[in-house]
Amino acid sequence: MTHPLTAHEAYRRYRQELSEIEKAAEVTAAYIRRRAARRHLSCQVSSRAKEISSFIKKAYRKGYKDPWNEITDKAGIRIVVPYSGLLDETLDLVTQGCNFTVIRVEDDRRKPGFEERLEYPRLHVQIRAHGEGIDADGVPYQCEVQIRTEAADVWARMSHSLMYKPGATTDIPPDVRRSLYRLIALVELYDSEVERGAKALTEHPDFSRNNRLLAEAERIYQTFSAHPYDRELSQDVVDVLIDAVGDDPGYADRLVEFAEEHRARIERAYAQYGPTSEQFLEHGRYLLVSQPESLIIFERLAHARYDLQDTWEGNLEDRLLTDMARIWGVRW
Repeated sequence: MTHPLTAHEAYRRYRQELSEIEKAAEVTAAYIRRRAARRHLSCQVSSRAKEISSFIKKAYRKGYKDPWNEITDKAGIRIVVPYSGLLDETLDLVTQGCNFTVIRVEDDRRKPGFEERLEYPRLHVQIRAHGEGIDADGVPYQCEVQIRTEAADVWARMSHSLMYKPGATTDIPPDVRRSLYRLIALVELYDSEVERGAKALTEHPDFSRNNRLLAEAERIYQTFSAHPYDRELSQDVVDVLIDAVGDDPGYADRLVEFAEEHRARIERAYAQYGPTSEQFLEHGRYLLVSQPESLIIFERLAHARYDLQDTWEGNLEDRLLTDMARIWGVRW
C-alpha cells in the first residue's frame, strides 16, 4: 500500500496528470450527451478539470490526510436541465442508463432539515469515468457529476460569488442571508412555472410536429457541436423538411440511430465544412452544416433523397441542398 501524498505532492501529481483528467471528463461528458439524446432528454452537459490553483487551495484548506484520493472532484461534469421535473430522469440516466460504475449518490432534495440551510439541494453522483483513462497508479479516473436546473445553476454561481469572495468571513450579514433565501424561493417558483409551461406547450395543438422535429435535431446536434446556430433559419428549413419526413411517429428514434451509426462520418463533415472550417470561412458556403437540421438532411439524403428533392424545390435555395448532397457524397 502506497503512502498517502502530502498536499504539495498531490499538487505536483495533479499538474502532471491534468491533461489526462481533462480528457477523462470530456470523454465522459460526450458519452452522457449521446445517451441523453437516445432518451430524448433535453439537457446541457459540460465538463471541466479542477483549476490547479483551486486544487492546491482545497488540499491545504481542508487539511486532508490523503488529498489525492479525498479530493474527488478533480474531474467534474455538470448536467443542466430546463426544469426540476427532469432531475429524476437525469439522475436515472447517470446511475442506470449509462452503465457507469456508481461510487455514491448525494441527493439532498428530500433530506430532513435541508430547507433551513442557505443553499440549493445538492444532487451529485460520483462515477468512474467513461473510457480507458487510468491514473499513474493504474486506477480509473473518477468524475463528480452535478445535476441542476437552469435556474438553480444561475443561483449557485451567483451565491458562490457572494458567499466566497476573498477575505469574506463565514458569517453572512443578515440582509445578504435574507436576500439569498428569497432568491431560493424564486428559483423554486421559476422551476415550477417553466415545467408547467413546457408541459402545456407540448400538449397544445398548435405545438406542431415541426417544433418537435427541430427539438429532436437540436438534442442530437449538441452531441456533435457546441457552436451556436441560427434558430430562425432552422425553423424555416424544418418547415420544408417535415414534408420529406412525413407522418412517421418513429422518426425521432431513427434519427438518433442514424446519427450513432454514421457518427464518424458526420463528425468529419462538420470538421471539414463546419463554421470554423477553411471551406466555410474562405467560400462562405455550406451554411446548413452549422445547423442542427443538417442531421435531418443527411438522413434524408441517405434514405429518401427524391422525397427530399421534391419538397425542397421551389421552397428553398437549390444550392443549399446541392452543397449538402456533395458533402454526403450523393450525386445530384
